[in-house]
Amino acid sequence: MEKLMQYVWQHRLWQQSDMRTVDGRRVQVIDPGLLNTDAGPDFFNAKVSIDGHIWAGNVEIHVRASDWHRHGHHNDRAYDTVILHVVDRDDAVVRRPDGEIIPQLRMPCSADLNEHYRNLVGRADIDIPCAATIKALPSLYLTDWLTTLAYERLYEKADRIEALLNRFAGDWEQTCYVTVARGLGFGVNSEPFERLALSLPLRFIGKHSDDATAVEALLFGQAGLITPAVAAADSYAARLAREYDFLTAKFGLRRPDSLGWKMSRMRPANFPHRRIAVLAAMLSGGFRMLSRVVSVENAADACNLFTPDLPNYWQWRCSFGPGSQRHLGSMSRSSALVMVINVVVPLMMAYGMAHSNTEMTDRAIRLLHEIGAERNSVVEMFARSGIKVSDAFSSQALIQLRRAYCERRKCLYCRIGHRMLAAKAIRHEKS
Repeated sequence: MEKLMQYVWQHRLWQQSDMRTVDGRRVQVIDPGLLNTDAGPDFFNAKVSIDGHIWAGNVEIHVRASDWHRHGHHNDRAYDTVILHVVDRDDAVVRRPDGEIIPQLRMPCSADLNEHYRNLVGRADIDIPCAATIKALPSLYLTDWLTTLAYERLYEKADRIEALLNRFAGDWEQTCYVTVARGLGFGVNSEPFERLALSLPLRFIGKHSDDATAVEALLFGQAGLITPAVAAADSYAARLAREYDFLTAKFGLRRPDSLGWKMSRMRPANFPHRRIAVLAAMLSGGFRMLSRVVSVENAADACNLFTPDLPNYWQWRCSFGPGSQRHLGSMSRSSALVMVINVVVPLMMAYGMAHSNTEMTDRAIRLLHEIGAERNSVVEMFARSGIKVSDAFSSQALIQLRRAYCERRKCLYCRIGHRMLAAKAIRHEKS
């Protein structure tokens, strides 16, 4: 409730005709102030007129006026500059240290606004709280919000890459290696893949990059996927196990604790074994991925980065053991496009931003517009609500909307939720 009251105050969604202090003085809000998300009053540097007298200072908002004392504000000098106390229930009088009463205002927002807000954020049984009304939004308004969300998601990915770069003291190739590995997890196994790459420095792989078997031994061994039972049943796995034991002693490697690979209800072609085989093929012969990534001009070239030739063993297998009757190849085009979206574009964006290269950042955005919309449960969910998109730039925006706002029920911070709540408040005001 307090968050809703802060929202109403910040966006001026009150009923202006009823703006009076509890003792009857007329209140006019000149400037609601700046929302404070840290310790101290809720809004800084507000400006209000009370019976024609201008007050400048801070505003505090509570559901109950008595929360002022319950929260200990009467003993906190940071609240001495509060010029207005905004409350839902006027159940106490608050004073400054010198005994002066602080003007108090009951929040005059519409009676059903809180109910409407709770219907948005409180329905755990609905995937998209505003599903019934979102399609009625003007297309220009929705397009503008989706553009913002797409950039928000891309900047978050670039920030992750920048954090890795700082961790590796500016080593872009190592950063690229870990980013590619994480991407090969395709969400479900992204964390195990990243932990695998972090446990196996690129410089160790580089010392044996001319030996494809050694590269596979390092990766599969560190991944914990060559168990004694697997080695006993598969001669190639046994060979990798022996090679891994030798390389472990040479480099002083320590295998991570259980990485938590997920394989249940997964198609065999998506098993981590095949993705590790792809990573090994990319690392064999030397890993020079970054220069190729930042030089990409179109989606077709970008897809080629993730379709290396696999050894014959992995052309027919999804894991260790008996081979398949069907030739499996490397990676499907749809999977390669996912890698372009989640690896190439963010790396290109991060690298361009780090080097103030706007041509490169523009090229990253252009790639997303060139690729068709992703096919996943989130995009399908919004399609059922009447929101259909045609390119990856927009489908990434829908994923950001779902993950960062809908799932967290942050409707107050979503432009769609804001428009709906504001419209509800305005309709009530006019009525």
